[in-house]
Formats: sequence, structure tokens, C-alpha cells
Amino acid sequence: MRVMGREIKVFRVFGVAMFSPDSVRSWQTFTIDVRALKKEDAIEKVLSELGSRHKLKRSHIKILRVEEIPPEKAKYKMIRDIEKLRGWYFE
Repeated sequence: MRVMGREIKVFRVFGVAMFSPDSVRSWQTFTIDVRALKKEDAIEKVLSELGSRHKLKRSHIKILRVEEIPPEKAKYKMIRDIEKLRGWYFE
């Protein structure tokens, strides 16, 4: 999908975060697929979502790796379905 002449890509972000389910803090791994224009935008989206959903501070989230993946390999059905909407434009 294109946005103002730029291609939206799908990124898979790998990292660890310090979740505290029962006040026993431990680093747990995570993998999240996000749509973004560039790698930095994907990292920002992941930091924002984890902070919002799990009330984590950015210092409790460590991004280990970010890789671009084909849309059809995304874990989330919503991302795969959005990529099928090529040719639809919203203004």
C-alpha cells in the first residue's frame, strides 16, 4: 500500500520486556508484527503499544532485532487482510 508516494512495509520486531505478573519481575521475549513506513516507525509503534497495553516504561522494553517481512508471512490476520486491499485509497 502506498501513502503519499511511499510504500508501507510489514516489520517483525523481536525483543524482551520486563513484565511483572505477580510482582516477580522477569524479562520475557516478544515478537510483534507491525505496518510502518520505515524501521524507526515500527520500533516507535511497538514501544507505544507495549507501554499502553501493559503499562511498561520504555526502559523496561529492549528491542533486539527488526526485520522486514513479506505481508503474507505476518502473524496477524488483520495485517494480511489489509495488504490485500491494494487499489483502495482513502483521502
